[in-house]
Amino acid sequence: MEGSPKELVERFYHEVWNRADEAAAKEILHADFRFRGSLGSESRGPERFIAYMRLVHAALADYNCRIDDLIATHDRAAARMTFSGAHRGRLFSVDATGREIRWSGAAFFTIGGRQITTLWVLGDVDSVKQQLNAPADSRF
Repeated sequence: MEGSPKELVERFYHEVWNRADEAAAKEILHADFRFRGSLGSESRGPERFIAYMRLVHAALADYNCRIDDLIATHDRAAARMTFSGAHRGRLFSVDATGREIRWSGAAFFTIGGRQITTLWVLGDVDSVKQQLNAPADSRF
């Protein structure tokens, strides 16, 4: 398994998010992984994260996370991101529109024992809602 935080974050986005690789998620996420997503979800453990990932992929076809900038230390990493996908399922109270949507965000990781232990994501959810013409008070 890759050891550096930079390699781990790159693998997390390339394999786990972009390919929806659940086996990779179980390998690189700590058993007590804590996640807070920009779409309002908080969870603990790889299985709960995988359930969230499935929901996102169900709502957005060709979901993609692009790392625009990545800074890492020996046990932490921060990434500036661009997220995108085609709206194919209910999202923020809006049925599928087929629209390509794109938004920016940032992700903050803590690494321990060659696994990701925590992830906190801040995404421009208002931009997503605007692109979908979703109610401002709608939730994922």
